Amino acid sequence: MGVLYNIGIFGLGLSLRIAALFNSKAKLWVQGRKNPYQNIPDTKDKKLIWFHCASLGEFDQGLPLMEKLKEQESDLFILVTFFSPSGMQHFHKRKHTADHVMYLPLDTKSNARKFFKHFKPKKAFFVKYEFWSNFIFEAQKNDVLLYNISGIFRSNHRYFKWYGSFFRKTLKAFEWFFVQNKSSMDLLNSIDIVNVSISGDSRFDRVIDNKKLVESNEILANFKGNDTLFIVGSSWPDDEKILIPFLHNYSGKVLIAPHNVEENHIQSITKQLPNAVCYSKINVGENITSSILVLDTIGQLANAYSYGNFAYIGGGFSGNLHNILEPAVFGLPVIFGPKHVRFPEAQAFIDIGIGHSVSSTEEFKEAFELVNQKLSELSQKTTKFIEENRGASDKIILKITAN
Repeated sequence: MGVLYNIGIFGLGLSLRIAALFNSKAKLWVQGRKNPYQNIPDTKDKKLIWFHCASLGEFDQGLPLMEKLKEQESDLFILVTFFSPSGMQHFHKRKHTADHVMYLPLDTKSNARKFFKHFKPKKAFFVKYEFWSNFIFEAQKNDVLLYNISGIFRSNHRYFKWYGSFFRKTLKAFEWFFVQNKSSMDLLNSIDIVNVSISGDSRFDRVIDNKKLVESNEILANFKGNDTLFIVGSSWPDDEKILIPFLHNYSGKVLIAPHNVEENHIQSITKQLPNAVCYSKINVGENITSSILVLDTIGQLANAYSYGNFAYIGGGFSGNLHNILEPAVFGLPVIFGPKHVRFPEAQAFIDIGIGHSVSSTEEFKEAFELVNQKLSELSQKTTKFIEENRGASDKIILKITAN
């Protein structure tokens, strides 16, 4: 199976190079891995800890632990690697303690050997569920303590299939698994992995920390006034397709923050909603007469949620649901699309009544009315849920420092 895995990795690299000729994201993936050791810091005498994150969401999960480790040992050198271009493109928008950030080279044996020969980490943290076997086996050879944090496992993962012996071997190289829920622990136990505990999702810690850093925004405060504000966060065209027919007949205040803020997409929204105005066109102190404001800038959404009362979060039609904890930390109940199986927090929201999954404009209208009728009650319930789920990073710290 190891031979087949390495053939697959070769095929992955080749297919991404071909895709780079036509696809901008694939092009970034390929270009970002050219000369990965050029202009890298000298870490020879550093106490280095490595975090690997698939993308920006996993980076958010790793940040609380990075910060706590730095608080304990200020001289730690934290290396972060990303698989996805979206992580590399946007990590700098986060307040972070990483000392060096780079793409993870393609998972070949030679790349793994070169990586560990240079960096020599003492510990490595793989966030959530992305595991690269050659890097993991090389870490094991170099006596690196491997941890999985905010792990999430599902029965359809290859580790639990009849053909998964090679991938199970990869997991068994880990010192400890800190998983989000009991079902993940049970699945690991089913393949004789017992070095596992339930710590929860460290993103709860992240959003709680971020809440303390919220800055006031005069334009948004002026727009909201004393009205109820409905926020559409990180919407994609599929989300907007079910929302815009509703907004045509809705008279309340709405803030739309699309995921893609390129001019052609913003124009598509304003063309469908002629009364909408763009945030970038508003001056501080200006009277905003429209009831729909389009947030056509980057980096404002997390703060904007502090002005909202309830929210629709995008990405749920593609299976890439955006962070529903960001609005929830401010007490906003949330509505989202139907494809959220990879996000256990979404199902938890549904189970306790602070989240609703919808597939059409009609379903959205029903969910909207349900939330609107019990807004105060649901807001309190949402805030309580976030507070009850804090502390994942503290649990991880206690365990790894005890070893």
